[in-house]
Amino acid sequence: MSETTIDPAAFRKVLGSYPTGVCVITALDEGRPAGMVVGSFTSVSLDPPLVGFFPDKSSSSWPLIEKAGHFCVNVMASDQGDVCRAVTAKGEAKFVGVNYVISDHGLPVIADSIAAIECKLYSVTEAGDHWFVLGQVLRMETVREDDPMLFHRGRYGSFAEKM
Repeated sequence: MSETTIDPAAFRKVLGSYPTGVCVITALDEGRPAGMVVGSFTSVSLDPPLVGFFPDKSSSSWPLIEKAGHFCVNVMASDQGDVCRAVTAKGEAKFVGVNYVISDHGLPVIADSIAAIECKLYSVTEAGDHWFVLGQVLRMETVREDDPMLFHRGRYGSFAEKM
């Protein structure tokens, strides 16, 4: 039981003021790509090399990724809104029109993402209504130098440099 009652709408509004990057987490589920869009990706440790993200417990995609035991973090560029929309689709529509290759680790790596970080599942910890997932980095690469996709106040957008 929480000591303080926080209104969920206020919580989302205040924390939505903090922009996040957008990633697509991918894996293979019995030979088919599985994926989810997250805005909660972070680096965690250099030794061992660990990264983390926070899937919602109600996600239908997370159990497929967890079962695979490996995943790829695809860092989205500002021009990849169509990829995010495709991956958020349900059922057979997911990944329609998304270009990807299967890596040597058997992971879908989305074409033209800014970076790809391939991981093996390191740990999963309960964190309220989410899971805190840690992955140990197996391979990583910067695919292209471009502006990242950002999520801010409930919208996708891009970085605009101010002079």
